[in-house]
Amino acid sequence: MTDVISQPITAAPVAPHFGLTKFADPLRIPPVIRPHSWWHQEEITINTARASVRLHSQLPLTTMWAYEGQFPGPTIEVRSGRRLRVAWSNDIDGAIPLVAVRAPITDAPANTPGHRGPDGDLLPGHEIIEGVADLPAWTVVHLHGALTNGGNDGWAHNGTLSGHAQLAEYPNRQQSTTLWYHDHAMAVTRFNVHAGLVGMYLIRDDEEDRLDLPDREREIPLIITDRNLDTNPVTGALIGQLLFKVPFVPASGAMIPFTGPFNLVNGVIWPHLDVDARWYRFRVLNAANSRFYRLNLVDEAGNTHNDAVRVIGTDGGLLPAPAPLPVGGLVLTPSERADLLIDFSRFQGQRLRLTNTNVPVGGPIEPDLMEFRVESRDRHDPFELPEELSKSYVRLEHGTTVPEDHDHLFVALVPPGSAGEAHPQMWELREITDPAKLPTAFPAEGIIQLTDPASGQVRSFRRVASLFDDTTTFFIDHKRWAVWNLVHLGGPAHPIHIHMSQFQMLTRRALQNVTPFDIAAGGTTQPLEAPVEGVPIEKYEEGWKDVFRVQPGEWVTVAGQFAGATGEFMYHCHILDHEDEGMMRPFVVHPPEVARFHVHPGGDHGHS
Repeated sequence: MTDVISQPITAAPVAPHFGLTKFADPLRIPPVIRPHSWWHQEEITINTARASVRLHSQLPLTTMWAYEGQFPGPTIEVRSGRRLRVAWSNDIDGAIPLVAVRAPITDAPANTPGHRGPDGDLLPGHEIIEGVADLPAWTVVHLHGALTNGGNDGWAHNGTLSGHAQLAEYPNRQQSTTLWYHDHAMAVTRFNVHAGLVGMYLIRDDEEDRLDLPDREREIPLIITDRNLDTNPVTGALIGQLLFKVPFVPASGAMIPFTGPFNLVNGVIWPHLDVDARWYRFRVLNAANSRFYRLNLVDEAGNTHNDAVRVIGTDGGLLPAPAPLPVGGLVLTPSERADLLIDFSRFQGQRLRLTNTNVPVGGPIEPDLMEFRVESRDRHDPFELPEELSKSYVRLEHGTTVPEDHDHLFVALVPPGSAGEAHPQMWELREITDPAKLPTAFPAEGIIQLTDPASGQVRSFRRVASLFDDTTTFFIDHKRWAVWNLVHLGGPAHPIHIHMSQFQMLTRRALQNVTPFDIAAGGTTQPLEAPVEGVPIEKYEEGWKDVFRVQPGEWVTVAGQFAGATGEFMYHCHILDHEDEGMMRPFVVHPPEVARFHVHPGGDHGHS
């Protein structure tokens, strides 16, 4: 394999950072629960409780909420097609174990530790976020990426208090894949997940078994998060207390999503892992509240070695063939997963870093995530990278593998300030087909005109819902295909997660000019021009996914079939702060025989 070396990123010596030494602690591997092979039963109980966790050997213990007392929680491993019933038992006592504060975006960076000065008073401009300290342990678990009925999906309003349990059933009728479980409680998901409620869930199948991929001690989950910590006001030394500290805009009061100065992998700040000079498999998950990671493999001199890495799977399962890591790094947005193979045989006796280059060099955020320490001895590795992975994979294409008869759903992602709302929003749109119902003047609040890239015709849409508890407007027949149109009209990038099914990206187009969208008015002054071809879809992005990164000015289409489960589900931005602040909506999947009797506003399914 040719070693392609790019320009050095940054040489990062092992030195204290915020008083902590990087790469001082070994990577912690979460325990594995294999219900079927170990206990020969299909029911397990996962206890959620307050736990004391050491995030770094130079820190005091940190109080967290944790599944089975572990942060992250145990990895649950099941076989495809084997049903599992889980009792998610809430045994947490006391209020949430974090301090929540906000600081003006115009002041010092809000992603630095501490919130009080030597006199014990709040730092200048800092404010306690009212109500967070009073939050009880009200939780509901969502198995992210699972094909399960709505009653088991972790509906956000169905939280349970301490002393109660959530009973869920997971059919696991899915291909081999990397899922994860986390809290999904309405309006407080960002706080509950930040407190520690995350864990990985793996599905195995025969197709994966036949590949003889690296396994056992050479198959390792890497759950990446970021956190902040409070300090002793007098000494400035870090203490174990979790600190949820965010910037806010003084003029509007809008809070900016959380990012922290400390990167953790499997619950350890800047860990290291000793590896053999062989191939390894890493199940990588971005479990951060809002941080986007751009992953690169870097040596001690700062040279990248991404050609030693292959992507073999995404959110929904294995790719048809190994895909190269992008030269500039692999971007993982919150809740995205990547199944990676790394060949360490070429790096005997070296140290490599997994680095996030999505941060400015020399800034307040440490880019390094972890260190790999490769043994010096030469080992025989019988593993050979397969040319083909998933033979069951089918690439979706409009009009062939996606049938001509399908639904089209339109969602506009609008910037902060739209129609007076401080936060970014997610608008469900319904097409206006009667010219008499068009407004007489533009812009008009909630009215968006787009030019269809296929027909060149102007199409007019009306906002019909935005907040979660607005009337449900998306109804999809069971077994029916749907294409989701995600149109980003400005503001931050959003990772959009759609529950219940797995999807593929069909197109990624670029809107040439979004200025006709009048932010103050909340509507377009004139039709947006037809989009042009956008950033090409990478080979790894052609895989099955349930999270899609949509950048400002993009029109992304994704397709999936809503088969195998029914009920009421959710879709949302997986920046948890955005989700809690309103960027989440419900949709319903029901049998078509039932749908004909269901009376609801705007009962047109939008068949195309």
